[in-house]
Amino acid sequence: MDETQEPLFTFGVIADIQYADKDDGYNYVQTRMRYYRSSLSLLQDATQEWASESAQAAFIIQLGDIIDGFNVPLKASESSLTKVLAEFEKLKIPVHHIWGNHEFYNFSRKQLMESKLNSMQLGETQVISPEDRDDPESFYAYHFSPFSKFRVLLIDSYDLSVIGRDSSSHKYVKSLKVLKQKNKNADLNSPTGLDDPQFVQFNGGISNAQLNWIDGILQSSDKNGEKVMVA
Repeated sequence: MDETQEPLFTFGVIADIQYADKDDGYNYVQTRMRYYRSSLSLLQDATQEWASESAQAAFIIQLGDIIDGFNVPLKASESSLTKVLAEFEKLKIPVHHIWGNHEFYNFSRKQLMESKLNSMQLGETQVISPEDRDDPESFYAYHFSPFSKFRVLLIDSYDLSVIGRDSSSHKYVKSLKVLKQKNKNADLNSPTGLDDPQFVQFNGGISNAQLNWIDGILQSSDKNGEKVMVA
C-alpha cells in the first residue's frame, strides 16, 4: 500500500494483561516472571497510544486472560476486572473480548455471559449466536464486518474444556474423557512425557457444532469476496 494512502481501517490488539493486585512472581511452571500489578500501567500505555493515533482504531480485540487467576484466592475477581475494564472504557472505542483460561479461573461461563466480557452485542445480531445463550452447552462466538469486504470472526477456544463448563455438562464429560486418554499424568496441567503437549487441563478446543458454524461463516464470506480474520 502507498504510504501516503489512508488505511481503510485500523484496530488494536492486546493479550494476557493478567492483572492482579499482587507482588511480582513466577508463572505456573516457574520459568517466567509475572508483573501482576504493573500490567495495569502497561495497559494504560497501550490505550494512550491508541488514543493518540492519527487514524483512530475502529475497534480493539482483547485476546483473553484479562485478569490473573490469583485474583481468586485474593477474592478480588470482580474488583480487578472492574479496574481493568475502566481503562478500556476511557477509549470510547468498541472492545471485543475473547475468553482465555484465566477468565474461567475467575468466573463461571454463566457469569461471563452476564458480564461486560460478553461483547456479542457488537456482533451482527441476526447471527449473534448459533445456539440459545441460556443453553449450558452453548458457545461464545460471533462475527462482524468493520469495513466493506472485511470480516472479523471471534471464536470460543474453550468450547470443549474441563474449565468453564459445569461438571454435569455433556461437553465437560467429553473433554475430560479425551484429556485423560491423552494425558496420563496425575497433574492434568502437566505436559510431561506427552506426545501431544497441548492436551493439558488449562487448554481447550472447539466442538463440531462450532466448527460447522465457523465453516458456514467462511463459506458465506468466500462467496461475498470478504477477507476474514479469525481471533
